[in-house]
Amino acid sequence: MIALPPLDPRATWSVAVLDADDGTVLAQFQPDEQCETASIGKIFLLIEVARRLEEGTLSEDDRISVPDEHRVEDSGLLYRMHDQRITVHDAALLVGAVSDNLATNALIHLCGLEAVRRVAPDLGYTRTSLLDYIRNERTPDLPWTPSYGTAAELADVIRRLGAGDVYSPGVCARVLGWLAADADTSMTADSFLLDPLAHVDAEYQGMVLRHKTGSVSFARVDVGLLTGPASRVAYAVAANWKTSPVDLRAPVIDGMRAVGELLRRHVTGRDRDDARP
Repeated sequence: MIALPPLDPRATWSVAVLDADDGTVLAQFQPDEQCETASIGKIFLLIEVARRLEEGTLSEDDRISVPDEHRVEDSGLLYRMHDQRITVHDAALLVGAVSDNLATNALIHLCGLEAVRRVAPDLGYTRTSLLDYIRNERTPDLPWTPSYGTAAELADVIRRLGAGDVYSPGVCARVLGWLAADADTSMTADSFLLDPLAHVDAEYQGMVLRHKTGSVSFARVDVGLLTGPASRVAYAVAANWKTSPVDLRAPVIDGMRAVGELLRRHVTGRDRDDARP
């Protein structure tokens, strides 16, 4: 078992850590608390894209198109590129690497929003899903959030991806391959001390990370599969502070890093200053 550190009580937390091999709960705190999860729901979009690629209804080399009504900026790189006619594979890679909003909307448009919304319930999840396109402004007539979820369900889906148990091993391998490029190691993963831009293969202390993060002004979320020489864990750490009168990102990220340090020790069996190769 893993004893979680104190977490700032001013934020709403949902935390779950599972043994990635047998699903045993290693640590949890309000695991069934539903949080707004920012970009985390894009995992379900990637699953749907991978499923269609595996069954042959999409091709990796198909080109995406971006409807004008779904053009967004902010997170990502595609909106800054001169040539935005990239392939389905490269769009999914951008989503995995930099949580690209424009590529996300193009892929949702390609698959159909209703089809993407069905992925989570089809996998058995009732309190977690991708709900909507990424929007420049979320008005009252739109869905309340782009994605939502609980740590219990998010840790389980990343565990199942690691086990090859989401539709097929081929689907899981594609999704994990895209997530391997995630460059945001600013949250829970900060404590793993990996190279943010190059951790596809085993890196510091033999760790391998596949993860997805989500950020908005009132939320930080990190969901991942962390493998080390001693063990393997699936984790989800989510924090919201939408109703707080102050911005809690600093204490929230401190808490996430503290969780990450415990995970690093668990999967490596080593201290930070252990000089072994």
